[in-house]
Amino acid sequence: MALPFLFMKLRCGKFDLSPDRPLIMGIVNLTPDSFSGDGLAASSAHAIDHARAQIAAGADMLDLGAESSRPGAIPTPLDEELNRLLPVMEALAGCGVPISVDTYKPEVMRAALAAGAAMINDIYALRMPGAIEAVAETDCAVCLMHMQGEPLTMQQAPAYGDVVVEVRDFLAGRVAVLEAAGIARERIVLDPGFGFGKTLEHNLALLRYLPETTVGGLPILAGLSRKSMLGGVTSRSVDERLPASLAAAVMALEGGARILRVHDVAATRDALAVWSAVRNAVK
Repeated sequence: MALPFLFMKLRCGKFDLSPDRPLIMGIVNLTPDSFSGDGLAASSAHAIDHARAQIAAGADMLDLGAESSRPGAIPTPLDEELNRLLPVMEALAGCGVPISVDTYKPEVMRAALAAGAAMINDIYALRMPGAIEAVAETDCAVCLMHMQGEPLTMQQAPAYGDVVVEVRDFLAGRVAVLEAAGIARERIVLDPGFGFGKTLEHNLALLRYLPETTVGGLPILAGLSRKSMLGGVTSRSVDERLPASLAAAVMALEGGARILRVHDVAATRDALAVWSAVRNAVK
């Protein structure tokens, strides 16, 4: 069976990532208040060890985030975010995989890129003043995510006419803005933003119709790991959502996702291996 889409290579800093197979992005939370309970803000050493363990488990790339974006999260001061992030980035220099930094602040983007970041993963899709300028003249990849509202209030009353159409239209608009700023399409990744200003029903619709959220065949990043939508379906607590996370990851792959952002790299690697083996089976 063929993949739903054919993608160009993703230019990600000094890395050219192949579209031949989906990629696993290992999460490294440098916050004290991660929704998943894996925040590592208290110890850079533990965060560095966790990042290296993610690589050893098979992560193709890492996503470092030093400000929580969980529902109800209060913004982190700039200096605090930098103090959490930069020591870990310095220690991971030359780790052999692209490092993505999850931030919406242009100042953090510039500092992260100077420290070797290969991707900026922005929940605001580069809408903050100065964000586009921070990345435009670099060769980093950018992940544009859809979010209705802001983390502090986004889950209070999310509403859509047609969530799939509205997410796609938003992402298409952001791609057009980036292209007008000189950011090439081969640097752009799209994220429909599961759990960001969406009810359970919205999230399920996006996963079911994931192929309809892409724009011009650009690669989709799916961040479903341990999220509350899975708890809504299974009634499991955050630390009991691995089976549901793996099921959602496989469904995202079937919908054309090319990057899976996950907490549990080794288990996801096994699920991806089975999915790939079935897809490549000869009749």
